Amino acid sequence: MSDSQRADSVNPQGPGDDSPGTRIIYRERQWVPWYWWLGMAFLVALLTAQFGLNRDDLWIYIPALVLSVLAVWILLSLSSTVITVEEDEDGTRWLIAGQANLPHDVVSRSLAVPATAKRNAMGRQLDPAAFVVSHGWVHEMVMLVLDDPEDPTPYWLIGSRDPEALLRAFVPDQADDALADFS
Repeated sequence: MSDSQRADSVNPQGPGDDSPGTRIIYRERQWVPWYWWLGMAFLVALLTAQFGLNRDDLWIYIPALVLSVLAVWILLSLSSTVITVEEDEDGTRWLIAGQANLPHDVVSRSLAVPATAKRNAMGRQLDPAAFVVSHGWVHEMVMLVLDDPEDPTPYWLIGSRDPEALLRAFVPDQADDALADFS
């Protein structure tokens, strides 16, 4: 697990907040692939050339600036998903995906979903009541089956670049069984 994924920082007031006694065990930001940035740079250059064709220099600089800012904003927006596992002072581990959070004690079973099974997990087998965080560029997933009578959600399906590290941080007692068939 890399340093960007693991941090032992102090965090205050419960999951997702900065509270004393809470530490981040795992953190993953799901950046778009590097070649998307390259493709967007090519698109900006192509559109800028079209705007500036047979015109003043101003028609090159202004579209280049505006399109570059727009391209960076789009790619950063697509890369805004952060998956975090925090442990509070009570020892409860929380999985935080965007605004949603899940305590580890309601997870009855877990499973690492390899890239070869993602299509099935996201296809006809997907329960419409499931909570899903997925991007096309994140190929592996983690399935967390819930046992919470107060929650109608049957399971969470979370895309992760490192499902093994996520499972070992969030549900370490289930990680070996969840990773048994993972390849």
